[in-house]
Amino acid sequence: MSLIPATILTGFLGAGKTTLLNRILQEPHGFKIAVIENEFGQENIDHEILVHDDNEQIVEMNNGCICCTVRGDLIAALSTLARRRNNGELDFDHVVIETTGLANPGPVTQTFFIDEEVATHYLVDAVITVVDARHAMHQLDKFEEAQRQVGFADKLLLSKTDLVDADTLTALTDRLRRINPRAAIATTHFGQVPIAAVMDLRGFNLNDKLDIDRAFTEEDEHVHDAHCGHDGHLHEHHHGRHSDNIAAFVFRSDRPFRADKLDEFLGALVQVHGPQMLRYKGVLWMEGADRKVIFQGVHQILGTDMGAKWGENEARASKIVFIGQNLPKDTFLLGLQQCLV
Repeated sequence: MSLIPATILTGFLGAGKTTLLNRILQEPHGFKIAVIENEFGQENIDHEILVHDDNEQIVEMNNGCICCTVRGDLIAALSTLARRRNNGELDFDHVVIETTGLANPGPVTQTFFIDEEVATHYLVDAVITVVDARHAMHQLDKFEEAQRQVGFADKLLLSKTDLVDADTLTALTDRLRRINPRAAIATTHFGQVPIAAVMDLRGFNLNDKLDIDRAFTEEDEHVHDAHCGHDGHLHEHHHGRHSDNIAAFVFRSDRPFRADKLDEFLGALVQVHGPQMLRYKGVLWMEGADRKVIFQGVHQILGTDMGAKWGENEARASKIVFIGQNLPKDTFLLGLQQCLV
């Protein structure tokens, strides 16, 4: 039986998550969606707001935040849904998990990898973060949770863009791309968004697509060139930007990795810095390999997969994106360089 795709919907307080979810549930898209939603407090107001029909089964967890204090309830809810689906009691083909506005998406995402029963039935389709264009700058300045939500995203949906001017929107978009250059950015107006923009994105899957806007990463990336004659170049430019705790940097190399050295170094990184490593993903050129190696991770959980064969005329190179909290960039980049052939 094929795995059930799960969308993790996150975003800061008031960003418009429930409005978006309500639109998804009303749109005649043909999906049968099971929703797991949660708010602080004993009374779940969202349950009254959401539109119900025969295709949606809503599982409520009223005893805290699903991403931390009641993570066990998330596992129980997902397992119960899967068992009832297998028994023919429920009919759904997609799960949407709406987190609270103060949620850290990391533990929610990790649930799909560390719990055997959950991993047997589900896969993470994408982490979608709704960003309030009117208040996001202040929220990113003040709340680490807001930065984490952006850092974990596979896709960012900007809401309330009609309430800000073009310059403000451009500044926010630039900042979001610096925090997370791998996430696509789109806009939503009162939750209106094509279903194809939020469902079946496969944004979290292992693949060899690593779309990075270099305009927002080249300032901070460490480029290793076999012909440069020294250890590489580290470019630092300051344009009066915000100093976010959550930030991204990129490693690139046109030399292959030694598998033994890279395994040892990545293992050490994850052990020491795993809690601060929100998302990381790369396409690797390994010594002696005729196929690309794809790897990605969430915190301490790292996975690899074999990618496509290198093309006959394709320039072989490695590219890795790290998104994390106060990561020692130089340590990462110099350590990776020492793993090269």
